[in-house]
Amino acid sequence: MLIDPKAPFALLRREGRAAVEVLTGPVSTVDSLADIPGECLALVPFRQVRERGFDCVDDGTPLAVLRIEGRREVAVDDVLAALPDAPIELAGAGFDVADDEYASIVDTVLREEIGRGEGSNFVIHRVFEADLGGDPVAAALTVFRRLLTRERGAYWTFVVHTGARTLVGATPERHVSVDDGLVMMNPISGTLRGAPSKPAVLAFLQDRKEIDELSMVLDEELKMMATVADLGGQVIGPYLKEMAHLVHTEYLLAGRGSKDVRDVLRETMFAPTVVGSPIENACRVVARHERRGRGYYGAVLALVGRDAQGNQTLDAPILIRTADIDHSGRLRVPVGATLVRHSTPDGEVLETHTKAAAVLRALGLSGPSPTADTPRPPAPDVRLAADPEVRAALVARNATLAPFWLQPRDALSADPALAGRRALVVDAEDTFTSMLVHQLRVLGLSTTLVQHDRPFDPAAYDLVIPGPGPGDPRRLDDPKMARMRGLIAGRLEAGAPMLAICLSHQILCGLLGLPLRRKASPYQGMQRDVDLFGRPAKVGFYSTFAATHAGTGLDTPYGPVEVARDPANGDVHALRGRTFASLQFHPESVLSQDGLGLLRDLLTVLLDAPVGTSPE
Repeated sequence: MLIDPKAPFALLRREGRAAVEVLTGPVSTVDSLADIPGECLALVPFRQVRERGFDCVDDGTPLAVLRIEGRREVAVDDVLAALPDAPIELAGAGFDVADDEYASIVDTVLREEIGRGEGSNFVIHRVFEADLGGDPVAAALTVFRRLLTRERGAYWTFVVHTGARTLVGATPERHVSVDDGLVMMNPISGTLRGAPSKPAVLAFLQDRKEIDELSMVLDEELKMMATVADLGGQVIGPYLKEMAHLVHTEYLLAGRGSKDVRDVLRETMFAPTVVGSPIENACRVVARHERRGRGYYGAVLALVGRDAQGNQTLDAPILIRTADIDHSGRLRVPVGATLVRHSTPDGEVLETHTKAAAVLRALGLSGPSPTADTPRPPAPDVRLAADPEVRAALVARNATLAPFWLQPRDALSADPALAGRRALVVDAEDTFTSMLVHQLRVLGLSTTLVQHDRPFDPAAYDLVIPGPGPGDPRRLDDPKMARMRGLIAGRLEAGAPMLAICLSHQILCGLLGLPLRRKASPYQGMQRDVDLFGRPAKVGFYSTFAATHAGTGLDTPYGPVEVARDPANGDVHALRGRTFASLQFHPESVLSQDGLGLLRDLLTVLLDAPVGTSPE
């Protein structure tokens, strides 16, 4: 017998493995990630994001743990021979949120969240629901069988039965893994629907919306890698991810780390590809517009163990393209669409249907007869991904990205003019600051990162960098804006070195008397060519607001200030004063081609200026 359907079990077909892993053991619940035992399969719900202090609708979904007592591998053909393949009866099938209502939510998020500077992208989900007839476990095993034979390109194909519920799916996306200290993440985004042709794939790879969508989640997962890998993440790719019903683009991120794997899980809850960015505010936005819990959707399965040398291991796929079946036979298939500034409501409605297709097909709701096996399609590496023109189009996506994140950084040396200087980075709820910290440390600065609402003494540092964050800089009643405004005003008055970035740049501009406006078209995840005080630069913007000025100079109580601006509309890209500078764009972003060089040039001048040189 393959498994006892009345006892807890897991069947896993993981990417790169020829066999199916069979796991058995008792299931219990724990309260926190720290309570996860050393060898187990954990079902981590989305509500666990509260461990990071982030908002969510708490639906009580348990953090369940299968403690592995039995483990073996079984050949795929033997597994298929042992699995049922009976018709699946469904009643009351449909989405919990109708197409028109979902389109309306999409429109609201685009206008009221992205359009008002709350973030660059957000993922809003809805759920396909139905009631299963017959035995829920047998139905789940049937779905698993069909996914094994019909889906391709999955990172994990799996069925997990806890006794109270069964999860079955084929997820394309690794969230995070740890093996011998190597941490890897796998941002996937951009979606081409249907059975693609070569011309369709080439057009897809050049589509601005799809490029921007992947770039934004790449930046967001680099933020996470900056917290769990000692030197941050190195970008590998991009690659084409070919599945049975759609095509994605993806990158791999790799870096060496020394954290406990449970801490790695905590620091990376959860993938921006299923929440949005910046991640903390995205959790607020998701809770505000979904108004219900997510269960396990967008969270992870986490296979925790040790290798032959006793080192911790972790393999955690994202729980998407997954059916969640409770003991009564109630079935839920959650799916979401990534909303960016280019999105249209109708297009995102269609995307949710496409993403649900593989699981619904396995349930017998579309496609060929549910009782007829179809041959496994050829592996992706012998399909369009291997075509020379497709490969060239993928490589071309990196041509304007920052080499700092694309190359190993262990050979980079500190700048003698900056080495040992003390820098404080103040996080205004956007962990781009973690990437910035890595760049500053590479330049040689001794860098401390602090949250805006924590106590700190700016006077103890040679340089203070008030950082980016979501929100409207014109809201003087907002506690975060008031704190950042006070910090920036204090550095101005002290004539102490300061570099303000994005949101903090806007606040600085306001303090200097420049008008602020909301842009008609947000620059969220947009790469632009700018003139930075006579230096051409290709940089990455994540902004909904902008300061404007008509000239290239500004007289202030703190001395003359140079202004780098867009000559077409007056948007201020950067300021440079005697002891301060500011940037509307993100030098730390993968979209800022020479962000490290820009930082070096600005900081060597700032830190060379005598402190307290602002005029009275």
